[in-house]
Amino acid sequence: MSNLSPAPSQPVSDRQFYIFNAVLSVAALSFLAYILLVHGGAPNAGMELRFLPAVNASLNALAAAFLCTGYVAIRNKAQRLHKYCMVSAFAASSLFLLCYLTYHFVHGDTKYQGSGPLRLIYFAVLSTHVLLSMSVVPLALTSLYFAAKGAFAKHRRIARVTLPIWLYVSVTGVLIFFMLRGSAPAVH
Repeated sequence: MSNLSPAPSQPVSDRQFYIFNAVLSVAALSFLAYILLVHGGAPNAGMELRFLPAVNASLNALAAAFLCTGYVAIRNKAQRLHKYCMVSAFAASSLFLLCYLTYHFVHGDTKYQGSGPLRLIYFAVLSTHVLLSMSVVPLALTSLYFAAKGAFAKHRRIARVTLPIWLYVSVTGVLIFFMLRGSAPAVH
């Protein structure tokens, strides 16, 4: 007699995803570091993109709104709405990153011009924003990956870490925009 029972299924390895995620995250951070620390902008590039910081703040606000709506949706067991909100938050954050990199490639870094206690507050917010923002790409990708794969237990575990960090980075991104704008001297 032959054994006709199927072989036990092997769990699909997530290794390829982790490698892709690491390469993409390191590439994005490396490009950003190059733009901000080495390139410094190309003010004579012929492009005027000074409107992009307002677009970036809007995209961050939109991502935060989608994240909050998606959180409320999943708490209310509205899975489809949750899915659409989280994919939309990822799209808004991805567009933000693209516009952010484009702006800083052309115009370089924007310096805070304020002084006194507000300067200290600005740099405290900025430093936490920058440090936490480095984790958003890999965390968001991992959360989306496990959800798309249907590995909801893993998705929930990573999302509990991802959501507060991603939301903090999105909200402080808007706050930083307004703090930078408020620190600039009035143009007459």
